[in-house]
Amino acid sequence: MPMSVAPDETNPPPAGPPPRLLDLGLRVAGGLVAVVAGVVTGVVELLLATLRVAGQLVGVSVLVAVGANIALGWFAHRTVGRRWSVALPAVPWFVLMAVAAIRTAEGDLLLAGDNWVGLVMIVAGAMTFAVMGFRQILAPPSHSPG
Repeated sequence: MPMSVAPDETNPPPAGPPPRLLDLGLRVAGGLVAVVAGVVTGVVELLLATLRVAGQLVGVSVLVAVGANIALGWFAHRTVGRRWSVALPAVPWFVLMAVAAIRTAEGDLLLAGDNWVGLVMIVAGAMTFAVMGFRQILAPPSHSPG
């Protein structure tokens, strides 16, 4: 027959970090992940912008940009918990796209003006971040229990 063990009330379990400190740490970590993910998805989208099948450009990077930017905006908002959090992945993404469109001293260019996929990808990705930010701004304030 199993014996039930009563909890020892004289020695309470050790207290962990304060919940607010843990919450802040998780929010900061989520924000950092959102920033890094914004850079990584931007690089992947730039690489896919030049993808060709049978010599023709295919627009898969546009779909990746829209899908990834929706996911990044959602993730940033859920982890950071602030309405402005969509800027965390959006700013590095925009900076990366701007740098990709600038010609280097050697004449290299990541995103040429004659690449319709790259141009549509930038517009679609920017619009996606704009809509995500707009929706978060207009959303009613959430009431957290506690």
